Amino acid sequence: MTTAHRFASSVHRDRLARAGAEASERGVDVLLITPSPDYAYLLGYRAPALERLTCLIVPADGEPALVLPRLEEPLARHELDDLQVALVPWDETDDPIRLVQAIVAGARRVAVQDQMWARFALRLRAALDPAELVEAGPTMSALRRIKSPEEIERLRAAGSAADSAMTSVIGERLSGRTEADLSRHIRDLLLEAGHDDAGFAIVASGPNSASPHHEAGERVIETGDAIVLDIGGTRAGYSSDTSRTAFVGDPEPEFAALHAVLREAQTAACEAVQPGVPCSEIDAVARGIINEAGYGDAFIHRTGHGIGMETHEDPYIVASNPELLREGHAFSVEPGIYMRDRWGARIEDIVVCTDAGGERLNTTSTELYVVE
Repeated sequence: MTTAHRFASSVHRDRLARAGAEASERGVDVLLITPSPDYAYLLGYRAPALERLTCLIVPADGEPALVLPRLEEPLARHELDDLQVALVPWDETDDPIRLVQAIVAGARRVAVQDQMWARFALRLRAALDPAELVEAGPTMSALRRIKSPEEIERLRAAGSAADSAMTSVIGERLSGRTEADLSRHIRDLLLEAGHDDAGFAIVASGPNSASPHHEAGERVIETGDAIVLDIGGTRAGYSSDTSRTAFVGDPEPEFAALHAVLREAQTAACEAVQPGVPCSEIDAVARGIINEAGYGDAFIHRTGHGIGMETHEDPYIVASNPELLREGHAFSVEPGIYMRDRWGARIEDIVVCTDAGGERLNTTSTELYVVE
């Protein structure tokens, strides 16, 4: 998240205060957050993840502090503005672990950021002994999983930009092009549509369409191929993610029937979104329709994942998650059917849970696209 994409300083001050309060509620004395989406969520900018330790310290009671290399101090002072975070720069001959140790002295339960590098986490564990080290994920997820109206607006804009790229590529001739060439082209379209980063562009054709996370290669797209297009990136710090399925030439009746089942399942799952409905139930709606049609063994992944500053975050739409949907939850609904070594299909929309039900942020048609 760049300075241009930051929310108002008051938003980040509130997030820092809520992080401390949430930590206290969970019996955590202090949060240690290294550069990551959590760091950007709290402070409003993405610090570089270096071999030199940068660590935001958020106590359950007290003011936050930021331990960072002195060469990163000018950037931090520029970005933090008036967030009231104490900067603790360290020099090349200092031991930053000892600086953190001194600041959190006496803490009994310390939560470390989930993606903290092992080189830091292991040294902190030794330095802070006998404090208990736990994951910061539950605390931070409690803050991040409910999206504010401003965050939803950014997700909506990212989704619209991804729709624009998808509409463009679906309108082109796809046969005769390699998957890799088409993937590069889609990334360009995402950037042209307003994305700051074109994170991924899955182009899976023919038998490759049965591989959900296929890496686009040199296979040439041919008449008679099914093509799964799964694309997205980030815009103003928030993610997009959408999938559509196309067929080159007249669709084979068997594939058209498969896609019709998939479309029914995806539509029903989107329509089932309501506050108070368990995440597991949304998965069950999609899976039940696919199972009844005889494709159950070919639906090999969860129905969806949360989305925000990261493409994959809480809440997860999966059978094992009993969490109740709440207004402000944003997540994908993306069932798929994959017939190994033959073909596959996936339909994916980002959906926001509102008081009136689910709002699709992707608005392109979910029909099977017939392309040349």
